[in-house]
Amino acid sequence: MDAILDRALQGYNISSAEALVLLQQRDPDARASIQATADLLRRQQSGDTVTYVINRNINFTNICQQHCSFCAFRRDEGDEGAFWLDAAQIQEKATDAVQRGATEICMQGGLNLQAKLNGAFLPYYLQLVKTIKDKFPQLHLHAFSPQEIEFIARGDNLSFSYVISALQDAGVGSMPGTAAEVLDDSVRRVICPEKLNSATWLEIVGTAHRLGLPTTSTMLCGHIETAEQQVLHLEKVRALQQTAIDQNYGARITEFILLPFVGQQAPAPLRSRVGRDQPILADTLLLTAVSRIFLGNLIPNHQPSWVKLGLDGATEALKWGCNDIGGTLMEEHITTMAGAVGGSCQSVEDLQNAIRSLGRSYQQRDTIYRPLGVDNLAGISSRIN
Repeated sequence: MDAILDRALQGYNISSAEALVLLQQRDPDARASIQATADLLRRQQSGDTVTYVINRNINFTNICQQHCSFCAFRRDEGDEGAFWLDAAQIQEKATDAVQRGATEICMQGGLNLQAKLNGAFLPYYLQLVKTIKDKFPQLHLHAFSPQEIEFIARGDNLSFSYVISALQDAGVGSMPGTAAEVLDDSVRRVICPEKLNSATWLEIVGTAHRLGLPTTSTMLCGHIETAEQQVLHLEKVRALQQTAIDQNYGARITEFILLPFVGQQAPAPLRSRVGRDQPILADTLLLTAVSRIFLGNLIPNHQPSWVKLGLDGATEALKWGCNDIGGTLMEEHITTMAGAVGGSCQSVEDLQNAIRSLGRSYQQRDTIYRPLGVDNLAGISSRIN
């Protein structure tokens, strides 16, 4: 293990087999060494300043044709709790976000078979973009997962590149790397059998990079997947980023985010199989550190999910390789409806105070990690002393 960590500190990419060795460590001293290595690499690759973004999450509908076994968010049309926002409601949420200082709207929704204009899906999604961008052209729209791109393309018999380009032209600024779950089809056949497969997710994200649209990347972890499957996921994400670099594409993956499974309100079969309602923080932190060690040379920005871990858990993850604490969100439904304890909104002050509690400085950023607005250098003297 020490040799693996030394190689990482020398700037080499560790192998998948080496990453698996790290993930299988149970000894507290070994885990402490992995944490220390991830934290040092974080400092070398991303610096000591912790970033955050002021954003608002808008889930425009939870009506969905798919039935993922981990999802407590989806509803059928007519079900209690089903919703589908109209243009006025979306504009109202965007207006509130701007008034609260947001620079980003993150917009995703269920796969609603009625979400059409003139008999086609793409015009509806373009109208969603127009609803926000016409009124607030300054907002960065981080919108529509690879699954939503596949849904539009399949429904309208269009290519992925056509759909992505049309959304780009309308004003989408980046793509959430959600719907990745675990990029192993044997896992996907259990937890999301109706979703796009691993190869299609990778194809869509790679197409976005080629077309100049930045993306994020995620992993849904801590359910039925094995350590080997976690490493396979990291391997595919790293290879995807390497391709974008090698091909000199106009965009890349901007960040990696672990999304630990929350099962409290999830459908009973998977909840029963996993056997717990909330993430195991220690396991998430180890995977956070190994993700930094494995990906950090190519993806320098790592973010925990305060929605899933709580703000205290996310703050702890800043010691295990993360350099960003995420966004304010203002409103979050998907994880909250699953029974997460982290809440659906954090104030800027709460995020800043969490960062300050570690003696580290903070910096507001935009969606693609350019510094913005407020920064704070408090804590530098305490670190030096």
